[in-house]
Amino acid sequence: MQHTSEQYDHVIKICRDLFANKMSDYGSAWRILRLPSLTDQIFIKAQRIRSLQENDVRKVDEGERSEFIGIINYSIMALIQLELGVADQPDLLKNKAIEFFDKHTAETKSLMENKNHDYGEAWRDMRVSSLTDLILQKLLRVKSIEDNKGKILVSEGIDANYQDMVNYAVFAMIHLNERTQQ
Repeated sequence: MQHTSEQYDHVIKICRDLFANKMSDYGSAWRILRLPSLTDQIFIKAQRIRSLQENDVRKVDEGERSEFIGIINYSIMALIQLELGVADQPDLLKNKAIEFFDKHTAETKSLMENKNHDYGEAWRDMRVSSLTDLILQKLLRVKSIEDNKGKILVSEGIDANYQDMVNYAVFAMIHLNERTQQ
């Protein structure tokens, strides 16, 4: 699992670097987004990945990688929003936002390590398309919870679903990276 940990960290570094650069360009404008808006952004990214996987023709020259990075970053933003609540105005300086990013990616990685131990790295035998479908399933669950105003009977909360989406997207990125190294 050490190899998985290193690969995970590599993907998160790419995402963190983009997050930091966008914080430099735009500040924390994302802080005004309500959770359903973030969920919809992730949904758009996942739908695009599925479309890329199913269609031969691409009219925009961006592949799956950039969309998986978007899923990871928007999911981390959602976790930050869950912790802090939605702001009326951008209210986080870059360094503080990155602290929150690091905190939530560390918690999400810890969840991955625990599940990875219990499941025996089963994700390594999965297809990227299956990971995409699992992300879409998690999104539909989150949308349902949001539509029910957060009321759940037996389900895990929204935060666990966002964390799972991050982990599935990281796994997909690891698979994509391994393909290019072969």
